[in-house]
Amino acid sequence: MLLLLPYTEYLRRMIEPRNVADIIFVFLLVYAVLKLLRGTRAAPMAAGIAALVFLYWLSIKQDLATLEFVLSNGLLYIGIAIIVLFQSEIRQALITFGNRFRVPFSRHRGQFGEGIYDEVILAASTLASVKTGALIVIERNVGLKNVTDGGVQLDAELSYDLLVSIFNTSSPLHDGAVVIRRHRIAAASCFLPLTLNPRLSRDLGTRHRAAIGVTEDTDAVAVVVSEETGLLSFVQKGEIRRGLDPPKLRAAIFEALGVGPKKEKEQKVSEANSETEEIASV
Repeated sequence: MLLLLPYTEYLRRMIEPRNVADIIFVFLLVYAVLKLLRGTRAAPMAAGIAALVFLYWLSIKQDLATLEFVLSNGLLYIGIAIIVLFQSEIRQALITFGNRFRVPFSRHRGQFGEGIYDEVILAASTLASVKTGALIVIERNVGLKNVTDGGVQLDAELSYDLLVSIFNTSSPLHDGAVVIRRHRIAAASCFLPLTLNPRLSRDLGTRHRAAIGVTEDTDAVAVVVSEETGLLSFVQKGEIRRGLDPPKLRAAIFEALGVGPKKEKEQKVSEANSETEEIASV
């Protein structure tokens, strides 16, 4: 409608605060979508859909009746095709938006203190020293119930001995991932979605691709022990850091979860206070 107005009136309407805000929101939305598509398998798919739309426009302009008929019937289902083809990207976008909206009003889950951290790192280091493969996923804000429901439910206190026992090759639970929820092992022998990122190195096996896949779909982080090389890896937001030693892995987890020494002390003090209050109430 604005384009039908005189030029001066059009400019006057465009500089109104409501219209300026409208343009800014559209720009941010398009920018966010392009940023999500960049470097993913969705980028060539989006280019293919754009090419079909261009051909449809060209068939109308040049009066190509047959091409217009074929494309007009095909484009009726383009909405369903977009949902099917881009389902992982759409899910990731909604999760990212939801987390950014919810963070100011909620507390992160999956943050643990130094004692829990030491149990995870000690177990991963021990398994790496004997080249025993392991995959440990730490749940944060986005729940992993759909993952844990497919595994063996444990709901056990997290400990070094339990982690090493689970990933022992003679254990029936060693095949799959362990999911940590808060300070407990929620489930073991969980199977994760594999990443479809075509840019990944061929050296990465199924365990690493599963770790990347779960961190692409959720805000979880993962610790991976390679069965072939014994290398420790840390995965966050679909990005993998390989060949870490225990101190670097510790720093990576702390940075990802936003937990520092000061926060750890405050967390321990609050836990001690809560325990004292429970004892007093009893």
